[in-house]
Amino acid sequence: MNSVATTICTLGFGLVMVPVCAYPQSGAAEPSKSSYLSVNEADFRIVIARMSAARTDLMKRQAELLGLRYDLADRAASGATMSRGKPVQEGVRVRLPSGLTWDALAAMAPAEIREKGLYPAGFMPLPHPNHPEGGMVFPSFMIAEVKKQTGRDLTRFDLDFDIPDRFLPEFPAPMYLTTRSDLGDVSQGKLVTIDNYYDLFNGILNPKQLEGLRLLVTPFPQQQFNATADRRSEQPSLGVTCFDCHQNGHTNAATHLAGDARPQEVRHRVDTPTLRGVNVQRLFGSQRAIKTVEDFTEFEQRGAYFDGDPVIALKKGVNVLDRGSQVHFMAEFQEILDFPPAPKLNLYGKLDSLLASPAELRGQTVFFGKGNCATCHAPPYYTDNLMHNLQTERFFKPVLINNMRALGDGSIKTFSLRGVKDSPPYLHDGRLLTLDDTVEFFNLILGTRLTAQEKRDLVAFLRVL
Repeated sequence: MNSVATTICTLGFGLVMVPVCAYPQSGAAEPSKSSYLSVNEADFRIVIARMSAARTDLMKRQAELLGLRYDLADRAASGATMSRGKPVQEGVRVRLPSGLTWDALAAMAPAEIREKGLYPAGFMPLPHPNHPEGGMVFPSFMIAEVKKQTGRDLTRFDLDFDIPDRFLPEFPAPMYLTTRSDLGDVSQGKLVTIDNYYDLFNGILNPKQLEGLRLLVTPFPQQQFNATADRRSEQPSLGVTCFDCHQNGHTNAATHLAGDARPQEVRHRVDTPTLRGVNVQRLFGSQRAIKTVEDFTEFEQRGAYFDGDPVIALKKGVNVLDRGSQVHFMAEFQEILDFPPAPKLNLYGKLDSLLASPAELRGQTVFFGKGNCATCHAPPYYTDNLMHNLQTERFFKPVLINNMRALGDGSIKTFSLRGVKDSPPYLHDGRLLTLDDTVEFFNLILGTRLTAQEKRDLVAFLRVL
């Protein structure tokens, strides 16, 4: 394949030319599809020069895609903030095809939307900033604070994070513990790292939990951040920590590609989920085949850190955890990470009618009634711990979007909605920037035909969970 080939995709905005390949080796034939990652090392000086030079155009292309899909303006909701005060962005940000309204779209059958190419581009699967390359990518605020505290540099020389900060979780996120709810935010407004974890938590955690936290903030080699010549950091790297993505036991929306499918173009982008309330969850991993947080902790170190390829993991420095001590200690700490306070909810996870506003109460009625939300998101934790296939492929034809083949979403885990306002962007790949987008998405997918007022009320209810 030559340096750039293109394919034409219909994304609801007419014809869009998208490159089919990224970074081919000079003079090299395109490799055949394989279940395994390449273990060949080109000259690092050549690789860094080539990929650094392509970075600007690569990120420009991704920015153009986001601009076509979304209204990215800064519009904070009045009176709605995350737990530490960061404004919540409001409004439906997904752009509609010209001349179409949400009500008109919702009135169409899926087959009609599919045939006419009217499925909103912002509802399509979201590609990684560089889908053929993939790998962990961190928001700039996380990179800066980690470097300031620990000296580790999580900058990639080949690409940047793509979604604007205003649509990401607050930073640093507060940390709540089920064992010490009396303390509120035990992070004291700081990003917990290897430099400060002991001072912050000695005397609050038991020895096993403290050791588990130490391991969660200790860097270990990872696919893009390691000491080999096929890394994506300029300097040899100690690696990444669990809490580089799950900052303070929550999330900073760092992105990656799920390791469960091949070839690369059909892999799903994944938005880092929060670890809050992990004690009530029973399914983990991108296909939720992992049943305990202990299994997940071990799986992350052995497989997910290396794009699901144990062959290359050995080369780059896999950290094999001891199940009886290290895995157990890490899991014990994760199991006490709590949801943020929700003062308007009663013991059953529903609104206290004396504390809730009329809009919130109406939204609760929609949630448990016409909206069908509670079918999957059951109180008090607002999850059924199951997988569901929304069959989104009913609404669009397979297309290639910035080197990602959009075929559908498959089965998706029911994430807990407790504290959901703290965890934008939404859906497994972060394609929905606001709660308003999420309500509009499910209104179309589920065919619930909500009115404009019902949608607003439902968003109001979600913000107080």
